[in-house]
Amino acid sequence: MSNSSLPRTVGRTGLAATAAAFLAFGLAAPAAADPAETYEGSARAQYANKAENGTDVATSGGTIGTSLFNLELEDGTVLTTYCIDFETNIQRDAWYREDDWANYPGKGEFAAPAKVHWILQNAYPAKTAEELGAAAGVEGLSQRDALGATQAAIWHFSNGVNLEEQGNSEAIKAVYAYLVENAEEMPQTAEPAPALSITPGTASGTAGETVGEFLIETNASAIPVALEAPEGVQLVDLENGEPVTEVGNGDTVGFSVPADAEAGQASFTLETSATVATGRLFKGEEEYQPTQTLITAEGGETSVSASASADWTVGGGETPPPTDEPSEPESPEPSEPETPESPEPSTPAEQPSDKPSEPADDRNEPTLPVTGGALAGLVAAGVAALGAGGGAIYLSRKRKAANGQDLEG
Repeated sequence: MSNSSLPRTVGRTGLAATAAAFLAFGLAAPAAADPAETYEGSARAQYANKAENGTDVATSGGTIGTSLFNLELEDGTVLTTYCIDFETNIQRDAWYREDDWANYPGKGEFAAPAKVHWILQNAYPAKTAEELGAAAGVEGLSQRDALGATQAAIWHFSNGVNLEEQGNSEAIKAVYAYLVENAEEMPQTAEPAPALSITPGTASGTAGETVGEFLIETNASAIPVALEAPEGVQLVDLENGEPVTEVGNGDTVGFSVPADAEAGQASFTLETSATVATGRLFKGEEEYQPTQTLITAEGGETSVSASASADWTVGGGETPPPTDEPSEPESPEPSEPETPESPEPSTPAEQPSDKPSEPADDRNEPTLPVTGGALAGLVAAGVAALGAGGGAIYLSRKRKAANGQDLEG
């Protein structure tokens, strides 16, 4: 076995031992969280390949290649994205989830001034290379230079990376300077709405109440509601209390549960066609294997679904009012200690043995020698305990005495 495979072998051994320990104590090993459940209700996509390569750029973090990346949604829609995490490599075939700017895991604060969003709307590929070059005062700007300069400007705001004077073409430096100097601080409200999300995903409450406060966020409109609930339970608009059969962006809903309802649960599902807009964040699903965080440069239409659920218990009636006087704890009556039975005196050996005792093995065991008679007594006592009963213990002691006389000496 090679040295390189040793850590993997040790890791597998440790996992096996951990699982065995859980089983030994009658416990199930904790299951790994399913990323699809963690991010339920947002668009899911997989890194497919590079869409287009740009010019290498020399930055304060080193010289690095630039690219546009393709993300393929589960329905086959392909999105074009930029990297906004200079410090992390992209992982082959990594799965991504659409997420909010506030959940950006990289180093940098691109979401605060939202200047990256301005760049996405005013640089390549939203603007052609010719259009971007004209705005920056550069004639004959190539697509590769347009892409490289745009990516460098994004990294400037997402990761604090600066373009170096040396190692870059005049065209790259001119377009980069134009984008960085003109990027406007857009308000946080400029963040595009998600294709579809429901927050939170679960809620709990008591019969007789409206359980849950679910916020719907989407760029679609009039999404039909598929409700699964016991008879009498309705999904209602929290603003007016009216039952709903469809929802839109910004709606808040909850489950109206009758007071006489039995304990139970209900759920609702939304499914629609919506747009993954330019400027939407895509974050890697696997936290243990980080991959570059991406942001859409070109969005697309896709089919999305989301669901939420709630459960409730039966109301316990009115709660008695609290009293100012604390109740005195009852003093438990002391129980009389049990008198231990006096052990029977052991029968001394008839003749001391001339044979030396066997040396103790090196296992941190007591250093006193154990005779055959004593060992047999211990085994017999164990068997007697398993059989349970005073009579078995009595027989054990008789057998112990007999064995002692036969084996010593």
